[in-house]
Amino acid sequence: MIEILDTTLRDGAQGEGVVFSLTDKLKLIRALDALGVDYIEAGNPGSNPKDMELFRFAAQELCLRHARLAAFGMTRRPGMKAGEEASLRAIAESGAHVASLVGKSDVRQVLEIVGTSRQENLRMIGDSVEELARQGMSVFFDAEHFFDGWGRDAQYAMETLLTAERAGAARLVLCDTNGGTMPEDLARIVAEVKGRVSVPVGIHCHNDCGLATAGTLRAVSAGAMQVQGTINGYGERCGNANLCEVLPNLALKMKMQVLPQGKISELAPTARLFSEVANLKMNERMPYVGRSAFAHKGGMHIDGVMKDHASFEHVEPEAVGNSRRILVSEVAGRSALMTKLRALAPELTRESATTRGILEHIKALEAEGYSFEDADGSLTLRILGALGKRREFFKVLDFHVFSRKPESPRNAQAYVKIAVEGQEEITADEGDGPVNALDRALRKALSRFYPVLNGMRLIDFKVRVVDVDGTASSVRVHIDSTDGSSVFSTVGVSSNIIEAAFVALTDSIECLLSAREERGT
Repeated sequence: MIEILDTTLRDGAQGEGVVFSLTDKLKLIRALDALGVDYIEAGNPGSNPKDMELFRFAAQELCLRHARLAAFGMTRRPGMKAGEEASLRAIAESGAHVASLVGKSDVRQVLEIVGTSRQENLRMIGDSVEELARQGMSVFFDAEHFFDGWGRDAQYAMETLLTAERAGAARLVLCDTNGGTMPEDLARIVAEVKGRVSVPVGIHCHNDCGLATAGTLRAVSAGAMQVQGTINGYGERCGNANLCEVLPNLALKMKMQVLPQGKISELAPTARLFSEVANLKMNERMPYVGRSAFAHKGGMHIDGVMKDHASFEHVEPEAVGNSRRILVSEVAGRSALMTKLRALAPELTRESATTRGILEHIKALEAEGYSFEDADGSLTLRILGALGKRREFFKVLDFHVFSRKPESPRNAQAYVKIAVEGQEEITADEGDGPVNALDRALRKALSRFYPVLNGMRLIDFKVRVVDVDGTASSVRVHIDSTDGSSVFSTVGVSSNIIEAAFVALTDSIECLLSAREERGT
């Protein structure tokens, strides 16, 4: 059994562009608990009021089924008494069961950054661990800059660990703080440390060389029994070890138990939830959990994967909560389109008149400038329409868009008139640009009939000229939208950019409504 400590809410929050509110943190703590991680490093109660409030609320109101919260902090300052150190007192009073306590293991850091002596640093470590352990907390000692320190003075780096162990540390976590240690060196050092201490060893890698996942896996093979990392690899500089890579590699490749039974299949939805809450675009090419991880485009690949999934997939996508995608493009050929068509109408054959008609319809759309390679939502709607199976959730009767000077706070207004089952609704709204205004007005009009649209938002918008003819050129608008759990990719083409955007927008709304209806939510 490998312990998992998630530090997304602490170390991950130090990443550029990552900001979590108190409400965000509580939501993500619940998600991590549901996923089944062992420990959640939720923040530093001694550094800011928000984190202190989080721990207060968690102690009184948050009932976690599996995970335990860890409060982060540093060893006492030089010359201070541990019992009088405010940051240590904040950890002890946080209500957390676990203290993640960071101390220096690199003699250069001790002398030049902290500005104290070797012996005083050891006393700082021992006093701080002992103080928190005395108050009943399980103390995880994070040996900061450990691997750099080992390279400079291995004996001193080792002594910092032994000092923490003697003081009562429950875990000794070796930190590749600068992310520069090669995996083979990291494994060798972990193995040596493991043979010289009696408490479990953990690993905490940063990704500055792109090796955090590899280093973490090698550390586990060398004997580390606790893994620390973040969802989606969030973290300072290049980020931390990405649990969305580490967890499935440990579970599916190395056959180790890292989460409760069946929970690894919830990894992809959890990764997307964190992306949504952090308001950061998901890396769709991320292994295991990205939308492209199991996307097939080349004709030979598609043919192979449809005959035997293992021919071009190293695991089943469902194992991590993802799904297979067959991309329709000129590279994929018509076999990809037939795969999609069979999924929607399995009774059709390649030779049937209906099939030939749909293929010709898609071919004509592509000639107009449509590209369905990354617009699966629009492709599905077009095929359903050709089959006579496309449901009309709403009908747009009219719309107008007005733009103003860019200096205006909201520089565009949109008017929309729609009908749903004979009931009409006329609504207007304004936005930052004509497409934003149109999107807001359209969802505002429809939310009376479909409240679920209140939770929908655009996450990507791209425009490309497909038929060069000056200002009269045709443009293709691609939109990605989400309801927080799924992504809907749609496309529209027109010589009028507003019209093209409108087609993509209405397609995205229809895709969401169809998906929710299919799921019964």
